[in-house]
Formats: sequence, C-alpha cells, structure tokens
Amino acid sequence: MLDHLIKGASVVDGTGAPAYVADVGIRDGRIAAIGPRITEDARTTEDASGLVLAPGFVDPHTHYDAQLFWDPYATPSLNHGVTTVAAGNCGFTLAPLNPERPDDADYTRRMMSKVEGMSLVALEEGAPWSWNSFGEYLDALEGRIAVNAGFMVGHCALRRYVMGPDAVGGQPTEAQLADMLRLFHEAMEAGAWGFSTTQSSSHSDGDGNPVASRHALPAELIALSQAVGEHEGTQIEAIVAGCLDQFSDAEIDLFVEMSAVAGRPLNWNVLTIDASVPARVPRQLEASERARKAGGRVVALTMPILTPMNMSLGTFCALNLIPGWGPVLGLPIAERITRLGDPAVRAELVRRGQSEEAGVFRRLTDFGRYVIGDTYSAANEGLTGRVVQDIAAERGQDPFSCLVEICVADELRTVLWPMPTDNDPASWELRAETWRHEDVLLGGSDAGAHLDRMCGAPYTTRFLGDCLRGRKLVPLERAVQMLTDDPARLFGLRERGRVQEGFHADLILFDPERIDAGKATLVHDLPGDSPRLDSKAIGVRAVWVNGVEAIRDDTVTGAVPGKVLRSGRDTATVSTK
Repeated sequence: MLDHLIKGASVVDGTGAPAYVADVGIRDGRIAAIGPRITEDARTTEDASGLVLAPGFVDPHTHYDAQLFWDPYATPSLNHGVTTVAAGNCGFTLAPLNPERPDDADYTRRMMSKVEGMSLVALEEGAPWSWNSFGEYLDALEGRIAVNAGFMVGHCALRRYVMGPDAVGGQPTEAQLADMLRLFHEAMEAGAWGFSTTQSSSHSDGDGNPVASRHALPAELIALSQAVGEHEGTQIEAIVAGCLDQFSDAEIDLFVEMSAVAGRPLNWNVLTIDASVPARVPRQLEASERARKAGGRVVALTMPILTPMNMSLGTFCALNLIPGWGPVLGLPIAERITRLGDPAVRAELVRRGQSEEAGVFRRLTDFGRYVIGDTYSAANEGLTGRVVQDIAAERGQDPFSCLVEICVADELRTVLWPMPTDNDPASWELRAETWRHEDVLLGGSDAGAHLDRMCGAPYTTRFLGDCLRGRKLVPLERAVQMLTDDPARLFGLRERGRVQEGFHADLILFDPERIDAGKATLVHDLPGDSPRLDSKAIGVRAVWVNGVEAIRDDTVTGAVPGKVLRSGRDTATVSTK
C-alpha cells in the first residue's frame, strides 16, 4: 500500500525533459511509482489535475545554522518549496567550540550577529549551545528538523578552537595548523560537507575586527582544501573581496589552486549581473575557465531575482560596508546625527560611495531612487511609499541631503528601500545569457541571515512565476532543473533532485497560474520578539520532505521529517578530475 497518491499532476521531473501528466505514489519516504494510472491502494489520495509536481528545491547558500533550533521548518524557505538547504557557508559555523574556553560561544554569537545580521537575543535564547565538536552539533539537529540540511565546517570556528583570541590577527604555528587539520578531519568524518572560508573585506566580528579566516595566508587555505579531497562527497565554499565586484589575479589564482588541490568543486557567492558594468561577468567567470584548465572547478552562484533589501541609517546594514561610511554610521546615534548634518561630511560620503573603490556598493548610492518605508515622526507623515527624488525636488534639496533630513526626523529609524539599478531589459538579457554557462548556478539567498534587512528565501517561487507569467526567460522545465537537479548534482546529493522512482520523495505541488512570492513584510516572531522579513508563498499547494507532508497551503504541518545530510553517506564525490 502507498502512503500517499498524487493523481493527474503535470510532472516536471527536474531533468529538463518536457512535462507529462502522471500519477505519483509515495511509500516509506521514497517515490514508489510513477505512471499514467496507478491503481495500487493508498492511505491518502489527492487530485492534482492542473497542478505541477516538481522535485523539492535545493538552496545552495543559506545560514540556517542557528535558526533551525527555534524554527525547524526553515521558514520561509520551506514554504517556498525548498526541501534541502546547504548551510555553514562563508566560514561561519556554530561548531566546533573549544570546551576549555566556554566564552567562545559568546564570541561566536556576537560574530554571527554582526557579520550575518542574526538577532543576538535569538542566538542566545533560541539555540541550546550544548555541543563542542562538530559531530555533536549535527547530532543536536538530528531528528528535529523539517528540511534536509547539510553543513560545511567553517574556517573561523576551526581557527578559534585551536588558536583562541590569537585567531584574529595571528598565524598558526606548525603544531596549531596540524591541530586545525585534525579538527577538520574529525568534522568531516562526522558528516560535514566540506570547508568554507571568507577573505572578504566586508566580514568583521562582534568587536569590529576582521574575522579569523581573513588572517589566513594562502598556505593555510591550501592545506585545508587539500584535506577536503581526502573525504568522500565533499566540496569547498569560499568568499573573497572580489566576489563583490571583480576578482584580482591573486584571488583567481587562490580559487583555482584550492579547487585543484582538493579535486572538488568550489562555489562562491554572489555573481552580481548588471549590464552597466559589462566587464564584471567575463572577469568573474575567468576563474571558472582557468580552474577547468588546472583540473579544478569554480562555480558562481547568482540570484535569478532582485532581492528586496531595506536599509537604515540607524542600524547596521549594507551602507556601513561602503568605504568611509562605517566610521560615521558606527557612531552613537546623537553623534551620527550631528555628523550627518554637516554638508561636508555628506559630500564626502557621497564621493566615497560613488568612487571606484566602492565596487558593487556603488549600486546603493543613487539616493534619489530610494523609496521611503516605515516612518516614526509627525514630520514624515505621508512619506511612506514615496520616492526620494520626488520629495527632494519639492524641497529643493539634493537627494542624499533630503534622505538624511527625513531619517533625522525619525532619529534615524526610517526604513529605506533602494530601488534596484539593474532592472533594465539589458541586464535581464545578460542574466539569461549568463545562466547558460556551465559554471553558473542559481542561488545565494543567504536565507537565515540578515533577517530584518533582506528576504532572499522566496527566490524559488518568484523565479518560477516570472518564467511562467513574466519575462519568460527560460521554460518551466529548465527553470525547475536549475532549482533542483543542478544544485543536487553539484553537491553530489544521493537520489535527490528529481521526480524519479526510487528517489527520496522531496516534492512540491504548485499551481502554475499562481506560483509566486508575496511582498516582504516585517514580522516579530523570533526568540526575544526580534524582527525579521517574511514572505508568503503563493500558489504552493503542498511540500513533502522525505515523503512526509511538511507544508499544506503555506502552513507548516508540524511534522519534522528532514534529515541531517552527511557527506559520504548522503553525498557522492563530484570530482573535478
């Protein structure tokens, strides 16, 4: 007997093949039968006529490492059809923690709060922090999550465990590097997916210092990458400063060598595609081309949507990362307001923000294109939803001075929404062309991070809606493949990513006439009543994880059928050689 029978669905199987109408039967967590008319008895049956049945989506870049403890459903990703998440990215993981230094847990929480925009209260109250080893961390999640989740082991945690406070600013001795490698191998044997690291200039810890991995020299990175290749079903994820704009020659050399010595794919985040910067895409993909010649593989992640992102002059956000802005926006509120009131300071901020050194952050400095979000003072009544350039014209001000005046009236609490500068036809045409490259993969949601500033998790449903009823840049079958089989194959996921007999029953059933993502809205549902942005799934009938219904009509069922996916057991080696 089948556990569940889905009748008459339009099956888009993840391989890119044309859709076909079929019944699909689920038994014991697997896809047991696919056929034009299945007659075997089932405990439950549903009519899926007019609906699309596809594999569950695989999100290759998330930061759900902490959220899964208080939200086993990884919302809103699961609502939007994501059944497998890759976490432990960018060199940041909650394990291992050195048992001889209990204060390291506090350091880790403050680092994650600063660098990944996670609520410190939620980190303190929402996770048990009961582990030391990486294996103990994985065990703490086993049996209590609703999505499948795989975790890289983070370079920052390895360094902190072995070197303590010297991890920031110091270099490991030969013995310490050996200890780091031993600790890394232990994590891999426990099921870590691979090695993640960051060298990005935008990543600082809770004390404002460059995070530990940024102090590592190439030899340390190569040694850890080589260790990755000693384990089955593994990979590398890495971030460097050039990920934000264009790689330097040294960064390309580093990526190529890391992947080649491991014999494993290396993925990086995120390739920003903008037709007004035509040199960026070919420069970034040069890393992939050189890696293949050297026996490696470097894969760029890129988002297929424009992710809504809010800003504020009152709290840490992407504006703080613009060169020269951090020292001003990091001041106490009263001092910050005074400095922003100085025309010379404003002029210097605009100059730095529009300079070549700002890289991709130049996109954030067209202040006339900002939309005013929530306001908090009588002086700003009626401004919500209005565009700054229109308000500035009425007031006879330049856009940035106008924006500052609005924010100061709210004591810098005003919510700002920058309109994207790359929403033009040429940029979308360039995206469609770039997606066809063999080393470009959709992803980069950062789901689980930057919770009150951006909401990338719904990229799956928004992309499908755009493919079906919007720009139609790729057909539905290819769009589904890009969200399912492509990332599953990169990670070597065993028997996931396709609607195929014998595969794990990770599935999404949706209405092609309605599939979409709702507007991002701020909700207060984290531990400590902390805020985050959420987005409702539209047109998603149901989501199954390992054959168990986890979502029905955008509502979690309460089931926790997800698995902690461990390297080797749940992933196969994807070799570059």
